[in-house]
Amino acid sequence: MWPTRLSRTQEQGRQWEDVALAYLGRHGLVLVEANFRCKLGEIDLILRDGATLVFVEVRQRAADAQVSAAASIGPAKIRRIIRAAQVYLQRFDRLPPCRIDVVAIDGEDIEWIRNAIEAGV
Repeated sequence: MWPTRLSRTQEQGRQWEDVALAYLGRHGLVLVEANFRCKLGEIDLILRDGATLVFVEVRQRAADAQVSAAASIGPAKIRRIIRAAQVYLQRFDRLPPCRIDVVAIDGEDIEWIRNAIEAGV
């Protein structure tokens, strides 16, 4: 599922994405695609929540970090997520309902923020 050669940082990121995927799976979401990349950005996870397509940004920080995982998502990252979602949606003849969620992991605490980024994708 993942590329075979990853840096240590990429490997840790994939591990946290797997944690987020398992968490969301326990809440009934189903994986469509992981690590969608295009020239304009990347989406960590794309899942289905019923009929809704959910683009998920996964962020992790140590429990003692000065900035929380959710707060670490800045305007530039938000723009890249929105643009990548727009590119992904071009494959559909008819757009499904969709939203952008964040899974923020601070230490061992997981927070699922539904519709975290409202962009009209």
